Amino acid sequence: MGWREVSVTDQRREFVALASLEGANVSALCRRFGISRQTGHLWLRRAAAGATSFEDRSRRPLSSPRQMAPSLEGEILKVRQAHPAWGARKIAAVLARTGIVPPAPSTVHAALVRAGLIDTAASRPHAYGRFEHPEPNALWQMDFKGKVKLDCGTWCHPLTVLDDHSRYAVGLMACADQRTATVRAGLEMILRQHGLPEAIYVDNGSPWGGGQPGLWTPLRVWLLKLGVQTIHGTPYHPQGRGKCERFHRSLAAEVFAFARLRGLAQTQAALTHWRHVYKPVS
Repeated sequence: MGWREVSVTDQRREFVALASLEGANVSALCRRFGISRQTGHLWLRRAAAGATSFEDRSRRPLSSPRQMAPSLEGEILKVRQAHPAWGARKIAAVLARTGIVPPAPSTVHAALVRAGLIDTAASRPHAYGRFEHPEPNALWQMDFKGKVKLDCGTWCHPLTVLDDHSRYAVGLMACADQRTATVRAGLEMILRQHGLPEAIYVDNGSPWGGGQPGLWTPLRVWLLKLGVQTIHGTPYHPQGRGKCERFHRSLAAEVFAFARLRGLAQTQAALTHWRHVYKPVS
């Protein structure tokens, strides 16, 4: 006879009553009730300790010494609420910069899930590896984020320049167009501040490309005279500019999705401020 004939608690209570009788054969009773001797003696020990309830006990540990402190979880949620686009790794890095010892990113992620700030149904492709140059200024990645229409009706063409090694944004400019003169003027300011890179990785579009890899453009000639090589990506293969693409996603989520920007000057001020807020997580 097994536990399922009647309620589980009644079976356990009956087993304890019979096994407690003088001369009772516990092994035989265990076979009769279809349980192991370990289980039988478990219920006998609980009865001897004064237990009156024979319900299953929670398997949750009585104490969790490594459980996150409520104050730390509050700091995590505070950072997330201030920056809704930041993920667990970014939040953990920011806490460390402020002098707070952060938990593992997976623990930060769990706190965000508990607070309902992350949709658990949303899944992202697994990152299989990273590729970067060994030193700063060995390679920059440069690209335009798609044009953005400002509140005043003006179109803005954000130009981003990232260091491939550190992913530091050496340049972030609110451009009125994508002409060679505009890009060159912006690059001159960046080069004076950060020095010359060995090469700049771009796509094949204007103004740095002529539609096909290897074509010479005025901007490419100017960079060559400075000793900077221009490397063009494979056509229709944006994965090669993955760092720029990821940077553009953060830029859209943290600047253009929240701020109501009027005019290029206000947009440039917002980009300059965010450029110092944004710091990549290694």
